[in-house]
Amino acid sequence: MTVITSTSKPVLDGVRSVFLAGPFMGLVNPETNSMPSAEQLPFLTLIEHFEKQGLEVYNAHRREAWGAQVLAPEQCTPLDQLEIRKADVFVAIPGIPPSPGTHVEIGWASAFDKPVVLLLEAGREEEYGFLVRGLGSVATVEFVHYTDVGRATPQIDAAIRRVVDRVNNPAGTP
Repeated sequence: MTVITSTSKPVLDGVRSVFLAGPFMGLVNPETNSMPSAEQLPFLTLIEHFEKQGLEVYNAHRREAWGAQVLAPEQCTPLDQLEIRKADVFVAIPGIPPSPGTHVEIGWASAFDKPVVLLLEAGREEEYGFLVRGLGSVATVEFVHYTDVGRATPQIDAAIRRVVDRVNNPAGTP
């Protein structure tokens, strides 16, 4: 048995799992049945980062082998919804252009009252839809503006801590 240990500080006590969402099917190359490596990198970086902290990561990209083992809509839709329900926190890259599937998942996460962290490309905030930019008015959301996901992991961790704390302590209750 392999035991993975980490010297990283956990994102937050009580957070055991994260659902990581982002553009997928629109990025799969039909000739190779795979997302290009450059498109996989932000997700691989975040998956590794979260798993090093002992978190379970739900992610359709990895589950479906980056496009090589795509599930039928009737399979992936209820599975994604179930995993979002099970996750302690929802983290997403909404996509530019917008990813329809990711936007549905963002809607589910907010409807399920999940803590939500949205990763927006710095300098391109105006390209995100009004409903994404305004989600914080109806859901518990933190936005992280990034240029490089790998370098933004401290900000992502801090955003997770803040959003989970707001869900666990609404209106500053002790």
